[in-house]
Amino acid sequence: MKILIITETFLPSTDGVVTRLTNSISYFLLAGHQVKIIAPDLGVSEYKGAEIIGMPARKLFFYRSKPFSLPNRKVKAILKQYQPDIVHVVNPALIGAAGVYYAKRLDYPLVASYHTQVPKYLDYYHLSMFKGLLWWYFRKLHSQATLNLCTSNVVKEELDKRNFYNVHVWKRGGVDTTLFHPSKSNQAMRSRLSSGEVTKRLLLYVGRLAAEKEIEKIKSVLEESDQFVLAIVGDGPHRAALERHFEGTPTVFTGFMHGEELAQAYASADVFIFPSTTETLGLVLMEAMASGLPIVAAQSGPTKEQIQDQTNGLLYDPNRKEVLFKLSCVLRMKHYGDAWLKQPGRRLIKWVGMNNRGKHWMFTVR
Repeated sequence: MKILIITETFLPSTDGVVTRLTNSISYFLLAGHQVKIIAPDLGVSEYKGAEIIGMPARKLFFYRSKPFSLPNRKVKAILKQYQPDIVHVVNPALIGAAGVYYAKRLDYPLVASYHTQVPKYLDYYHLSMFKGLLWWYFRKLHSQATLNLCTSNVVKEELDKRNFYNVHVWKRGGVDTTLFHPSKSNQAMRSRLSSGEVTKRLLLYVGRLAAEKEIEKIKSVLEESDQFVLAIVGDGPHRAALERHFEGTPTVFTGFMHGEELAQAYASADVFIFPSTTETLGLVLMEAMASGLPIVAAQSGPTKEQIQDQTNGLLYDPNRKEVLFKLSCVLRMKHYGDAWLKQPGRRLIKWVGMNNRGKHWMFTVR
């Protein structure tokens, strides 16, 4: 099968969408399929032998931390030359809108997937008045697809209510449980993440640094208790504001980490803390579970699909001051590393499996 993927974000960007795509593409290639990718031109021309066709990209006023590609007629020429068996447009908005338009016009089978709660993000940027318009725009694009995929049951319910067409859940895949493993715990990494305060409890956040992630809320924990230090791994448009917000607290900003370095960060911390309520999946939760890291997370629909309270993590009400209590519950547990907060999560991730994303995509499409 010849698969053409058109995406608003790809390598070398680091986010859950890119990770999900690269894992799926790896499976497609391993299964003998041909894959070509259209994405913003960020200097990467191939992934494991699959050609990446870069479209001219530039930073836009509403998101200055990385470039995006605007709709481009070159997409039509690529479609006619490649003649794919199926076109998958990921988060159609800009270059993806061109993918939807030309795939439909040239009568290629079209799949679209919804990964990012952009309309909800508007609340954090004082742009709520545009939510209705944005939902209309996304619904119009997705209505052109024969099949629409999303990443959780809660998001599917919302898209169904908003009259998106033929929505199915693209079931979560696993993570690399060889890479993300408790054995990757590293004293040098722990010292780096804690600024040398290795005897204190190390809280870890991993992810994109954006206003909608509500990372600011973690500061209250550091103000109310001196037993914690915090490491924030990631980057994004909100980093400078966060560095100002956490000034004077025991907080370390590392920027992005990848591969072995990221695996060591997970395994060297004491608790993974996740304040975001705007996720469609939350891949970092799965990486934390695979690393045997206890999780304390804000309640939201997609998060509750991954974290069962008091089974493989603890959930707190983001509208109440519960997070410090939940963290204390974790840390009061004697030998918690061998108890219900660590091992059930890792067993679940091992059961889900690395290639599940690609397998389920193929099963759903067929």
